[in-house]
Amino acid sequence: MVRQVLENTSIPHMMVSADSVPKNNTAWIGEMWDTARARMKAGKHGEYLLVIDEVHKLDNWSEEVKRQWDADTFSGTNMKVVILGSSRLLLKDGLTESLAGRYELIRMPHWGYEEMRDAFGMDIDRYVYFGGYPGGARLVENETRWRRYIKDSIIAPAIEKDILMTKTIYKPELMKQLFELGCSYSGEEISLTKLLGQLQDAGNVTTLAGYLTTLAESQLLCGLQKYANDNARKYNSVPKLMVYNTSLLSALSGVTFKKAFITPALWGRWVESAVGAHILNKAEELDFKVYYWREKNNEVDFIIEYDRRCVAVEVKSGHRTVNEGLPVFGGKFHPVHSFVVGSGGVPLEEFLSWDLSALFE
Repeated sequence: MVRQVLENTSIPHMMVSADSVPKNNTAWIGEMWDTARARMKAGKHGEYLLVIDEVHKLDNWSEEVKRQWDADTFSGTNMKVVILGSSRLLLKDGLTESLAGRYELIRMPHWGYEEMRDAFGMDIDRYVYFGGYPGGARLVENETRWRRYIKDSIIAPAIEKDILMTKTIYKPELMKQLFELGCSYSGEEISLTKLLGQLQDAGNVTTLAGYLTTLAESQLLCGLQKYANDNARKYNSVPKLMVYNTSLLSALSGVTFKKAFITPALWGRWVESAVGAHILNKAEELDFKVYYWREKNNEVDFIIEYDRRCVAVEVKSGHRTVNEGLPVFGGKFHPVHSFVVGSGGVPLEEFLSWDLSALFE
């Protein structure tokens, strides 16, 4: 994406990568920065754009970026800097530790349905199952290869490198088990106590809650809280597990696309997870909060909250029984909008193409 921006911008620029730089060579950042300053001065440019890729692979990178940025600020040098990296957590930790007040975070969520359709010709059913990892799109006709790719190239680095390298995880095996089991429960409400009973490694509810928060920060798996008028009820509720990308559910489920698609009860979970992933990824961009709601036998799958207003979304894929969740919720909380996605409501393909911010305008 950044390369496309550079091809279309009129601002003079240079792009460098720390991918092959020794991790202890932090001075490399300063050398590249000085090179950009020299090119800016020699070309008599009023501004310059420096792009540094994979910067998180260098030790103490954020301290060096802070030093160079502050030097430009002091001298009045109009240097614009874009920092890229494949590790969300490593970048975030460096930014918050050393660069407070000096950066704007550009969030890049998982690919959505429209992007996968336009780039790879993926239809709605395959998107629901195979999700939004572009690297796996060319492998969907060979599910064994696709599943191995997601596990080896997406899941393993995310857990073993990004999370374990940046967070203090005392029980790495418990974290891995939680992630794998949690993905298989996507779309379901399950208490951490019950979840703990299914894990082989010893732990406690507090540990699981912390690990689930870390997985949510990594945009892998989260536990939605129950919508309520007060925060205490929200945070003490049974979480509803939800993946940020249905690829994770599919790769770890052991269920093939054909089996899932022709089994209504199974396909309903995939459809709900696809809707949830769409809402969660948009929430990351638009600063929404996402919940679910249940009262006795009445439920609403997703509650989107923004500016103290909410939208209620119920998902139906043809097999689910009708419940009075939407009207009961509407009478209690008066949402801006309440609607069904799927059977008898907004078509799934249409909803996955919506700009959700328009719902609050």
